[in-house]
Amino acid sequence: MANLKEIRNRIVSVSSTMQITSAMKMVSAAKLKKAQDAITAMRPYANKLAELLQNFSGSLDGEIGSNYTDKREVNKVLIVAITSNRGLCGAFNSNVIKECVSMVKDSYAGRQVDFLTIGKKANDIFRKRHHVISDHSKIFDELTFDNTAEIAEQLMQLYMDGAYDKIELVYNKFKNAATQIITTEQFLPITPAEQVSSSTADYIFEPAKAAIVEQLIPKSLKTQLYKAIRDSFASEHGARMTAMHKATDNATELRDQLKLTYNQARQAAITNEILEIVGGAEALNN
Repeated sequence: MANLKEIRNRIVSVSSTMQITSAMKMVSAAKLKKAQDAITAMRPYANKLAELLQNFSGSLDGEIGSNYTDKREVNKVLIVAITSNRGLCGAFNSNVIKECVSMVKDSYAGRQVDFLTIGKKANDIFRKRHHVISDHSKIFDELTFDNTAEIAEQLMQLYMDGAYDKIELVYNKFKNAATQIITTEQFLPITPAEQVSSSTADYIFEPAKAAIVEQLIPKSLKTQLYKAIRDSFASEHGARMTAMHKATDNATELRDQLKLTYNQARQAAITNEILEIVGGAEALNN
């Protein structure tokens, strides 16, 4: 009977876990809808703005925007690692961390690599192994463009001051609820378009090209960072919803197996009791 009691306790424990994972799945599904709508609506605007900036950067004259487009010898690199503040979302955080570690060992071997972390999971890992200049995990408490713009301004200032020769973003790009794509984007310097379209030469600038570029470059960089964080935010909820769905299915399967084992053990115990009673009755008759 002790064995039956242990199985009963395990069934109760698994059932409680299943209720928790099912509730977390529903919460993530509700948050995912809002986050997905936000990034889907923002992508066309952000992509078009980035396209304009790349086309402009290929035809900038003299000092116009040179602070953001000058290519330097890459000796000091800053990686912006975007993860989440919470776990229970499958390989969402570990994929970003693995990509960053791979970049340090392979792409930037022998160079100074520092980190700016957005998300507690990245900060907890990299502050033990590398130099983290700042952590902005609280951005997810109130994810707005203005709050993200402050981080982008910090990155732009670090680049213009010469503290870093290259700044890259590493994050999960949202594709759908079940798929997140690890993405590495160069934040600074701005890379010009490989082939400038013929329409670029026909732009008419009002009031002046310099004035437009001075406003366009910072705004585009702020939008790029905001889009990356929004992508990561939607990917987090998609990954967590998928992980909790699988966890609920596994808990259901385990609970069914435990119930079957419990019934088999219970039937075996009843059979043994019946055999003992019959054996005792036969002994008394003899």
